[in-house]
Amino acid sequence: MALVRYRNSIDPWREFERLRDEINDLFDYDQSSGNRGLFDRHVSPALDVIEGQDSFTVMCELPGIEQKDIALSLTGNVLTIKGERSADKEKDKEKVYRQESWSGTFQRTISLPQTVDGDKKADAVLENGILTLTLPKKEEAKPKQISIKVQ
Repeated sequence: MALVRYRNSIDPWREFERLRDEINDLFDYDQSSGNRGLFDRHVSPALDVIEGQDSFTVMCELPGIEQKDIALSLTGNVLTIKGERSADKEKDKEKVYRQESWSGTFQRTISLPQTVDGDKKADAVLENGILTLTLPKKEEAKPKQISIKVQ
Protein backbone atom coordinates (compact mmCIF):
# COMPACT_ATOMS: atom_id res chain seq x y z
CA MET A 1 0.00 0.00 0.00
CA ALA A 2 1.43 3.37 -1.04
CA LEU A 3 1.26 6.27 1.35
CA VAL A 4 -0.20 9.39 -0.24
CA ARG A 5 -0.23 12.77 1.40
CA TYR A 6 -3.80 13.81 2.26
CA ARG A 7 -4.96 17.16 0.94
CA ASN A 8 -8.08 18.85 2.23
CA SER A 9 -8.70 20.72 -0.99
CA ILE A 10 -7.05 20.38 -4.37
CA ASP A 11 -5.85 23.64 -5.86
CA PRO A 12 -5.55 23.19 -9.65
CA TRP A 13 -3.11 26.12 -9.98
CA ARG A 14 -0.82 24.58 -7.41
CA GLU A 15 -0.86 21.35 -9.41
CA PHE A 16 0.12 23.29 -12.57
CA GLU A 17 2.99 24.94 -10.68
CA ARG A 18 4.16 21.54 -9.45
CA LEU A 19 3.98 20.15 -12.99
CA ARG A 20 5.91 23.15 -14.36
CA ASP A 21 8.58 22.71 -11.68
CA GLU A 22 8.95 19.03 -12.53
CA ILE A 23 9.29 19.78 -16.26
CA ASN A 24 11.85 22.51 -15.54
CA ASP A 25 13.82 20.10 -13.38
CA LEU A 26 13.64 17.48 -16.12
CA PHE A 27 15.22 19.84 -18.67
CA ASP A 28 17.31 21.67 -16.05
CA TYR A 29 15.75 24.93 -17.22
CA ASP A 30 17.44 27.98 -15.74
CA GLN A 31 14.70 30.45 -14.85
CA SER A 32 17.24 33.15 -14.00
CA SER A 33 18.36 33.38 -17.65
CA GLY A 34 16.32 36.58 -18.00
CA ASN A 35 19.16 38.35 -16.17
CA ARG A 36 21.66 37.48 -18.86
CA GLY A 37 22.62 39.70 -21.75
CA LEU A 38 21.53 39.16 -25.33
CA PHE A 39 24.83 37.63 -26.49
CA ASP A 40 25.77 35.79 -23.30
CA ARG A 41 26.54 32.10 -23.51
CA HIS A 42 24.79 29.44 -21.41
CA VAL A 43 27.79 29.29 -19.07
CA SER A 44 28.70 32.81 -18.00
CA PRO A 45 30.59 34.00 -14.95
CA ALA A 46 28.71 35.79 -12.16
CA LEU A 47 28.71 39.58 -12.34
CA ASP A 48 27.94 42.40 -9.87
CA VAL A 49 27.53 46.10 -10.71
CA ILE A 50 27.83 48.56 -7.82
CA GLU A 51 27.27 52.31 -8.07
CA GLY A 52 29.46 54.59 -5.99
CA GLN A 53 29.51 58.38 -5.76
CA ASP A 54 32.19 58.89 -8.42
CA SER A 55 32.22 55.60 -10.32
CA PHE A 56 30.64 52.25 -11.08
CA THR A 57 32.38 49.07 -9.98
CA VAL A 58 31.87 45.86 -11.95
CA MET A 59 33.04 42.66 -10.27
CA CYS A 60 33.19 39.44 -12.28
CA GLU A 61 34.10 35.99 -10.92
CA LEU A 62 36.75 34.41 -13.15
CA PRO A 63 38.44 31.64 -11.12
CA GLY A 64 41.24 29.83 -12.90
CA ILE A 65 41.33 32.30 -15.81
CA GLU A 66 44.51 34.20 -16.61
CA GLN A 67 44.75 37.85 -17.62
CA LYS A 68 45.90 36.94 -21.15
CA ASP A 69 42.66 35.00 -21.69
CA ILE A 70 40.35 37.99 -20.96
CA ALA A 71 39.27 40.74 -23.37
CA LEU A 72 37.35 43.82 -22.20
CA SER A 73 35.59 46.43 -24.32
CA LEU A 74 33.38 49.41 -23.57
CA THR A 75 31.35 50.88 -26.43
CA GLY A 76 29.15 53.75 -25.31
CA ASN A 77 27.57 52.30 -22.20
CA VAL A 78 27.80 48.62 -23.25
CA LEU A 79 30.45 46.58 -21.45
CA THR A 80 31.62 43.26 -22.93
CA ILE A 81 33.78 40.76 -21.06
CA LYS A 82 35.04 37.88 -23.22
CA GLY A 83 37.37 35.10 -22.30
CA GLU A 84 38.29 31.47 -22.36
CA ARG A 85 38.86 28.95 -19.64
CA SER A 86 41.14 26.12 -20.72
CA ALA A 87 40.23 22.54 -19.98
CA ASP A 88 42.32 20.73 -17.40
CA LYS A 89 44.66 18.40 -19.33
CA GLU A 90 45.08 16.08 -16.34
CA LYS A 91 41.37 15.17 -16.41
CA ASP A 92 41.72 13.81 -19.94
CA LYS A 93 44.04 11.07 -18.68
CA GLU A 94 41.77 9.91 -15.86
CA LYS A 95 38.19 8.75 -15.55
CA VAL A 96 35.94 11.61 -14.37
CA TYR A 97 32.90 10.57 -12.32
CA ARG A 98 31.40 14.01 -11.94
CA GLN A 99 32.33 17.36 -13.45
CA GLU A 100 30.59 20.58 -12.47
CA SER A 101 33.35 22.94 -13.51
CA TRP A 102 33.21 24.31 -17.05
CA SER A 103 35.71 25.14 -19.73
CA GLY A 104 35.53 26.94 -23.04
CA THR A 105 34.69 30.45 -24.14
CA PHE A 106 32.39 32.84 -22.33
CA GLN A 107 30.99 36.30 -22.90
CA ARG A 108 29.07 38.75 -20.70
CA THR A 109 27.53 41.82 -22.32
CA ILE A 110 25.70 44.31 -20.12
CA SER A 111 24.29 47.80 -20.52
CA LEU A 112 25.56 50.26 -17.96
CA PRO A 113 23.79 53.50 -17.03
CA GLN A 114 24.26 56.45 -19.39
CA THR A 115 26.18 58.24 -16.65
CA VAL A 116 29.30 56.09 -17.26
CA ASP A 117 32.05 58.22 -18.80
CA GLY A 118 33.50 56.05 -21.56
CA ASP A 119 36.00 58.74 -22.54
CA LYS A 120 37.89 58.50 -19.24
CA LYS A 121 40.26 55.67 -18.46
CA ALA A 122 38.70 52.68 -16.74
CA ASP A 123 40.77 50.59 -14.34
CA ALA A 124 40.74 46.78 -14.43
CA VAL A 125 42.36 44.54 -11.82
CA LEU A 126 42.38 40.71 -11.76
CA GLU A 127 43.12 39.40 -8.28
CA ASN A 128 42.32 36.01 -6.73
CA GLY A 129 39.95 35.10 -9.56
CA ILE A 130 37.92 38.34 -9.27
CA LEU A 131 38.04 40.88 -12.09
CA THR A 132 37.26 44.37 -10.74
CA LEU A 133 36.56 47.18 -13.19
CA THR A 134 36.21 50.77 -12.03
CA LEU A 135 34.36 52.94 -14.53
CA PRO A 136 34.22 56.69 -13.76
CA LYS A 137 30.97 58.67 -13.89
CA LYS A 138 30.41 61.74 -16.01
CA GLU A 139 31.00 64.97 -14.11
CA GLU A 140 27.37 66.08 -14.40
CA ALA A 141 26.25 62.79 -12.82
CA LYS A 142 28.42 63.16 -9.71
CA PRO A 143 26.72 64.57 -6.61
CA LYS A 144 27.38 68.26 -5.95
CA GLN A 145 27.80 69.80 -2.53
CA ILE A 146 25.52 72.74 -1.78
CA SER A 147 26.69 75.22 0.78
CA ILE A 148 24.24 76.83 3.19
CA LYS A 149 24.39 80.60 3.75
CA VAL A 150 23.61 81.96 7.16
CA GLN A 151 21.66 85.24 7.17
